[in-house]
Amino acid sequence: QVQLVESGGGLVQPGGSLRLSCAASGFIFRSYAMSWYRQAPGKERELVAGISSVGGSTNYADSVKGRFTISRDNAKKTVYLQMNSLKLEDTAVYYCNAPRLALWGLGTQVTVSS
Repeated sequence: QVQLVESGGGLVQPGGSLRLSCAASGFIFRSYAMSWYRQAPGKERELVAGISSVGGSTNYADSVKGRFTISRDNAKKTVYLQMNSLKLEDTAVYYCNAPRLALWGLGTQVTVSS
């Protein structure tokens, strides 16, 4: 079955950290670039970070540069999003995406609150 399954979301205080994981199955993971998106209540879904198929190239939204790091383990068919120095405005549902496949996970909720 072709799917993406996110995990690792939760409630964290401002300044805290979380690591999101996205496990892929049903396709040749190492051949595809991967992305993380997020959608906050009442806002459009936005690109957070992307990574090339072999991990040599990454890109980030300006709002998360220097705080978030995207990485991947092709042997484990997993892409990660390390989120540090979290802010209230990072609260959103975070989605994993394989752009070329137009494939999305169901999302994981991240809530930053004191």
